[in-house]
Amino acid sequence: MDRIEMKKPTFTCGLDAALVVLGGKWKPLILYHLAHGTRRYGELRRAIGGVSDKVLIQQLKELQADGIIARVDYGEIPPKVEYSQTAFGKTLGKALAPLCEWGTRHSRDVEAVMARRKARERRQAA
Repeated sequence: MDRIEMKKPTFTCGLDAALVVLGGKWKPLILYHLAHGTRRYGELRRAIGGVSDKVLIQQLKELQADGIIARVDYGEIPPKVEYSQTAFGKTLGKALAPLCEWGTRHSRDVEAVMARRKARERRQAA
């Protein structure tokens, strides 16, 4: 008797699928800055701030491998490398726009949340 196995869905929901591509602290910020146009590596690093070269390069490589961004290396010295969103990446960037708007609208509330977290962590450490 042959047994029929039901294939489990790959993702539990659409957000789960999006997070597979967006996993990583810096990827949404990379997409945000590339939504405004093509950027050279140094421009991206300065715009994002707080990210190490190693991590930024890793995140850029992952986004490129996933077809979210395109990388053009001009083979010049000094090096000239530019990054831009692909058509697929632009669809993801549009999906992130409402999240960005929410963050802008609620930034003071989020700052208060962060302050409460820090206070809680200090109390727990004491």
